[in-house]
Order: sequence, then C-alpha cells, then structure tokens
Amino acid sequence: MQKSMTVSESSRTRNITMVAIVAALYAAITIVVAPIGFGPVQLRLSEGLNHLSAWNKRYVLALGLGVLIANLVSPLGWIDWVFGTLGTVIMTAVTYLLTKKVKSAIAKIIISSAVVSTIGMAILAAEFTFAFSIGASGAFASGAKGGLFAQWLAYYISVVPGELVSLIVGGIIIFSLSKIVDLSK
Repeated sequence: MQKSMTVSESSRTRNITMVAIVAALYAAITIVVAPIGFGPVQLRLSEGLNHLSAWNKRYVLALGLGVLIANLVSPLGWIDWVFGTLGTVIMTAVTYLLTKKVKSAIAKIIISSAVVSTIGMAILAAEFTFAFSIGASGAFASGAKGGLFAQWLAYYISVVPGELVSLIVGGIIIFSLSKIVDLSK
C-alpha cells in the first residue's frame, strides 16, 4: 500500500526540484556561452537568473550551486570555484534579505540589479585582482597602472557592462514570468 505524500514532503520535493532546475539552467546557459562567459570582459547571460533570489531564498542555494557547476570549466580553476560561488551566495542572499517584504516585481528587479552590479561585481573584480596578483593560471592582466585598487577598479569597470546587459535581459524574462507564475512558491 502506497502512502500519499504529506504537505511538508511535497513542499520539500518541490524545493529540491526547483533548486536543481535553476542550478542546471544556470550552469547550462553559462557553459553554452563559455567563451564569453568568463574573464574580465564577459557576457554571462545566466546572471539574469540572479533576480530569482528576490522571490525565494531557495534560489540563493540554486544559483550558488549553478555557479559552482558552471565554474568547473573556468580558466581560473579553484579560485573561481571558491570565490565565484561565495560571491554569488553573498549577493543573492543580500538581494533576498533586501527584497523580503517588497511586493512589486519591478522594485525587486531594480534592487536585485543594484546589488548584483555593485556587491557582486565588486567581489568578482576582487577575485580577478587576487588571481592576477598571485599569478594564477588563467589569470589575465587588467592593464591598469598602479596598485591593487587600480587593478580592482579596472576589473570592476570591465565586468559591469556585460553584467548589466545580462540583468536587463534576465529582468525582462523574470518580470514576465512573475506575471504568470508565483515565483515565491
């Protein structure tokens, strides 16, 4: 005799499934555009999925896992596995916390875009600065003259434009999806 699933089992199964789907989507999109998805000038379209963290905290885990999987093919290796994943978890957690009580989908996307393009890209620029300063395999020079801050700033300025394109495209898609599906469930 088969038992029916309880509400909490069904909810847990749904959460695990959603985490797996979003992580797989993030990784797949990144790997498909891999030649332009890594480096100081990048267009990682999967970054548009970061907006999901404004709707449900499970997406913080999903996006962190997706980044870890995608970064397994990164030219920076372990540096990207650790710092890229940590940066994503930090910026999506901050997004979730700042948008917890926000009802407007547009406001959620604006807040998410601000957090990702500032905190997220600042962490990514720091990762690149660190990788270059230790001479890591796959690291690339920023071309900036000066100290660490000049290096960091050059990397930051180089990653933000591609990130903004990804966030705009993702924002349009996530906004449209939020009108059809309750992303918080």
